[in-house]
Amino acid sequence: MTSMTGYAYKEVSLKDAVVSVEIKSVNSRFLDLSINLPPYLNQLESRFRAILTAKILRGKVDVYIRVKEVNADESVTADVKAAKEYADAIGRIAEALGKTADDVPLSLILAQPGVLNSDRDYDVEKYWSMINPVFSGTLDTFCADREREGANLYKDLLVKLDKLDECAAFFKEWQPKMETLFKEQITQKFNELLGEHADEQRIMTETAAMLVKYTINEEIVRLHSHLTALRTEMKDNPAPGKKMDFLCQEINREINTIGSKNQFSEVGAMVITAKDSLENIREQARNVE
Repeated sequence: MTSMTGYAYKEVSLKDAVVSVEIKSVNSRFLDLSINLPPYLNQLESRFRAILTAKILRGKVDVYIRVKEVNADESVTADVKAAKEYADAIGRIAEALGKTADDVPLSLILAQPGVLNSDRDYDVEKYWSMINPVFSGTLDTFCADREREGANLYKDLLVKLDKLDECAAFFKEWQPKMETLFKEQITQKFNELLGEHADEQRIMTETAAMLVKYTINEEIVRLHSHLTALRTEMKDNPAPGKKMDFLCQEINREINTIGSKNQFSEVGAMVITAKDSLENIREQARNVE
């Protein structure tokens, strides 16, 4: 079992650059993957995405990849003609405002488009060889963090599932008691009304009608089946999150039906306990991949 929440960060200083990778994720119904790269490395996004989707099934995942180069191989050229034209135009504006050309800072001219031009050769494969080892190490740490959190979730879910099993066992134990109590209640009412003239056959007929209306045997059978399926999913399915959510809905339906048919305070109290345990499971299941 793996949690959908996780975090990892790694920064490595290489010969000519510092590479950092950050990966973090939170809950999501589907895989929502966002990869943030420097614009000149957008060609590499598909490679990183393929690696991530092979290891992550669900969650909102944000990946930040940064490259800070120490000795970048970059040449800068100046367009002197454009700079003079910008200086003349800005100077005329300055004079019109009562300023002099000396009031125009050089930085303003240098900031104009085309005055300074950089020419840099972006070798994508070179950057891939720089980033990939850092990325792979960060992803391994990230996955280990999610697995560690998933193991903790699994232990906690088992405790709550054990409690639900206890509730289901209680319902099963009470089913024959409920039938006996129904018969006793109906017999008592007939005896109060008819005394010694009470018809045993009529009592059995009324009891059977009451049991048809209020019996919870089918709900108990289905409840045990769903709980067994939930435990199996948690144990055997590496990504049980979606199936767990569905099974929790089915379990909730059976518990609600048992509660609606219930006529006894003892069973009602256990229904509340079961619903509380199930809600805790559903809350935790939202964190499971």
